[in-house]
Amino acid sequence: MLKNTNIQKPIEEPQKPKPDECCGGGSCCPCVWDTYREQRKAWLEVNEKLNKT
Repeated sequence: MLKNTNIQKPIEEPQKPKPDECCGGGSCCPCVWDTYREQRKAWLEVNEKLNKT
């Protein structure tokens, strides 16, 4: 019998940008907050899948 050796390790939760990482001007593309939100969404999806198994 074969064992499943494809065990996924949960990725670390992304950290919110520090106050000095955002200029607050709203003209950066992408903004550090845009990147954070995308990474957090991906993190939530991965962890949701891992919790269902």
